[in-house]
Amino acid sequence: MRSISNHSSSPTFVLVHGSGTSSFMWAPVQRELALLGHRSFAVDLPGHGLDAQYPLAFQAPQDLDAWAAEPSTLAGVTLRDNVDAVVDVVRRVAEHGPVVLVAASLGGVTITGVGNAIPELVDRLVYISAWSCVQRANPIEYMQEPEFADNLMGPLYAFNVGDPAQLGVGRANYRTADVELLNALKAATLADVTDEQFRAFLNILQPDESIAVMTADARVDAGTWGTIARTYIRLTGDRALPVAMQDRLIAEADALTPGNPYDVHTLDTSHVGFLFRADEVAAILDKAAI
Repeated sequence: MRSISNHSSSPTFVLVHGSGTSSFMWAPVQRELALLGHRSFAVDLPGHGLDAQYPLAFQAPQDLDAWAAEPSTLAGVTLRDNVDAVVDVVRRVAEHGPVVLVAASLGGVTITGVGNAIPELVDRLVYISAWSCVQRANPIEYMQEPEFADNLMGPLYAFNVGDPAQLGVGRANYRTADVELLNALKAATLADVTDEQFRAFLNILQPDESIAVMTADARVDAGTWGTIARTYIRLTGDRALPVAMQDRLIAEADALTPGNPYDVHTLDTSHVGFLFRADEVAAILDKAAI
């Protein structure tokens, strides 16, 4: 843990989104953090947020054949690009006080890379049902393990548009009107909210996500990442990253650095459902900042 020599002892929460999302997803948590008196900064990873790609063929009426062949602006984005972007934010934010780095889902591989690179500038890492790879190199490798068997992601391949190998991205058609497919996505990611809330969340998603980010070596480094205080928020209703896999990730990290285990909290909600319980998430983060 670094000593704080700057002018504020109050932390700033740097929030990192997951696959297909952006800084917009963190708005409910940021509101609750503000009510508790905390600063926060929600990152847009490269090619996300207002820099996201929404081709004309993705609009309505859709031209799926044209969209399937549309080159992706995310095809060349790597995990290193994401890590570098967040490192830059952390360096600037750290001038004002302690930094608590928070990630959801795929965003976990990015904050792991930041922790590996600049542990002296990160006071705590918080994973919200997020990937923190130890024994396997990346999420794709972990998805072959038995602890991932309870996921409901299988039927969602039908969302895909185009050939990921050629595009360099996974491309999902979140504007489909296929009710069965939408129900399957809701069951996997956001089963515990209303259909209206689910569709509202769906409309802040972007279709492309870089395959290079998902397949890069994202393992933690015990000598750097392993020195940072860390928190894991388990989501027991998660059917995208099942709780059995979350528990394996926690156990692997704790075994790697037994003197610095995760501070573990649990919410009974789905993969994205924590955003609809933002007051509870903010309360956990508030305690983590002490």
